[in-house]
Amino acid sequence: MKYKRILLKLSGEALAGKKEFGYDEDVLLSFAKQIKELHDNGVQVAIVIGGGNIFRGLSGQQYGVDRATGDTMGMLATIMNGLAMQNFIEVLGIPTRVLTSISMPEVAEPYIRRRAIRHLEKGRVVIFSAGTGMPYFTTDSGGAIRAIEIHADVLAKGTKVDGIYDKDPVKYSDAVKYSEVSYDEAIVKNLKVMDATALSLCKENSMPIIVFDALTEGNMLKLVQGEKIGTVVK
Repeated sequence: MKYKRILLKLSGEALAGKKEFGYDEDVLLSFAKQIKELHDNGVQVAIVIGGGNIFRGLSGQQYGVDRATGDTMGMLATIMNGLAMQNFIEVLGIPTRVLTSISMPEVAEPYIRRRAIRHLEKGRVVIFSAGTGMPYFTTDSGGAIRAIEIHADVLAKGTKVDGIYDKDPVKYSDAVKYSEVSYDEAIVKNLKVMDATALSLCKENSMPIIVFDALTEGNMLKLVQGEKIGTVVK
């Protein structure tokens, strides 16, 4: 394996599959199977999942929801997604722990960096929920911070498309895919890889990012084996 420890950033919208809201059980099972493949090959896997399939803080502003309140609602949505993902992974026999940045000990463990690393070392899949625990930060930023804190080899961002394009490939048939971009290029060109805060954090800490299609089964294993899929930001 090229990468021994990864931070897998999954979008909440991906969990909805073809639905507009909620969960697509086939997508959850597909992710769980791919994560099991990584685990079976000795890869230490940490996961950050967004909450867009339930609620996004920014989208609530158009209805008059205060940003701080909306972001808190979004963080709670990521905890629900984390618990759903945990269940599907554990059904396949893989021990999993959900750690939250918002204290709720009856539901999941509080986030403690050393504890998270110890879980990984013991072969447990770790799911980080509730982002950074503070409003005004996206789950992309939360994913970047956690990847740096646990000394991940790579931050792998799984999306619905197979990499980074110069414009939306869903809307434009002439969109051009990048095989590799720099952090600065991604920020200046506003390629919508991640928000500027997350990209800056990764740049400052030399954390490579790979954006890939997580919905195609087998891609996660190909990624950690070093196959060239998606787009690399470094």
